[in-house]
Amino acid sequence: MSANLAVLLILFVFLVSFISLFVFRKVAQRIGLVDKPNERKHHTGQIPLVGGISIFFTMMLALFLTPELLLAPQLYAGCAFILVVIGAIDDRYDISFKFRLVVQAAVSMLMIVLGERSLHNLGYLMGSEAIHLPEPISILLTVFAVIGAINAFNMVDGVDGLLGGLASVTFGGLGILFYFNGMQGFATFCALLVTAMLPYIMLNLGFPFGRRFKVFMGDAGSIFIGFTVIWLLIVASQGERATALRPVTALWLIALPLMDMVCIMIRRIRKGQSPFKPDREHLHHICQRVGMSPRVSLLVICLISTMMAAVGVWSEYLEINETVMFVSFLLVFALYYLAISYVWRITAFMHRWFKFTKPL
Repeated sequence: MSANLAVLLILFVFLVSFISLFVFRKVAQRIGLVDKPNERKHHTGQIPLVGGISIFFTMMLALFLTPELLLAPQLYAGCAFILVVIGAIDDRYDISFKFRLVVQAAVSMLMIVLGERSLHNLGYLMGSEAIHLPEPISILLTVFAVIGAINAFNMVDGVDGLLGGLASVTFGGLGILFYFNGMQGFATFCALLVTAMLPYIMLNLGFPFGRRFKVFMGDAGSIFIGFTVIWLLIVASQGERATALRPVTALWLIALPLMDMVCIMIRRIRKGQSPFKPDREHLHHICQRVGMSPRVSLLVICLISTMMAAVGVWSEYLEINETVMFVSFLLVFALYYLAISYVWRITAFMHRWFKFTKPL
């Protein structure tokens, strides 16, 4: 694809995404596809849940016009369509999380069986020999990875702009690695994803029309983004002939959503609760409870995520040993878990000595 055509396609995607948001929000208001305030959601008024539907529609149109951007585009579109429909139904009627998990597992199997997309090679995580998984373990791990990625991005959607910001970081890092490894089609697809999310991020943050035209992503959008992330990560790291990144690098590209999900699930299980029970204990909630405004929380979390993704890209460029990068990731995760577990003590100490955080 020529540079001029890529630029035209990016402009086209931005306009379609922007216009479709206004079309879909009108439809959503008529059919009740809106988010209402409750004990966990403190926004004002009923907000249309159409950000994800708009991004999905835009990307499917772009993929229809340029199917060469992806391998097996029909399978990807079909799997994404199923997940977005289920997500939209959940947004409207609040269906059981068990049913959602069954659908996500079924879509994972479609991806594995029909598309031959699976996590079968973990690279050199533990030494000088690559870890190749037996087929049953590979299938099981892939199903868990798909469900994990979908729910990781679903769980971070709690502050205006956060899901779009974190997804942009991941797709941006992926796009850079695709580009420098000669996989221009996938790099362009990542650029289009970020472009399609920009109008949503703008309206979600109240720019340029204020809160009157505010929209939310909805489960349909977070599910679509999570599925697209894991699809591209598997393509990037599991190719037979060409790969854009090593498997360990995928952990760094989705580090913050992944660590937040695992930590919150561990805390819920330790409390005797379901790991999927909604609450206000996520990183963005903690940031606000220690004194940060929503905008500052957004900036800090996206900055941390960008730093972690940059470490992954940097490690690929310098070809740093995979075992070193894996152990480093585990250490960062352990530090993150400890910091979150003792955040109130840490914050009280910082307030006592540095006077810049809100007292608890």
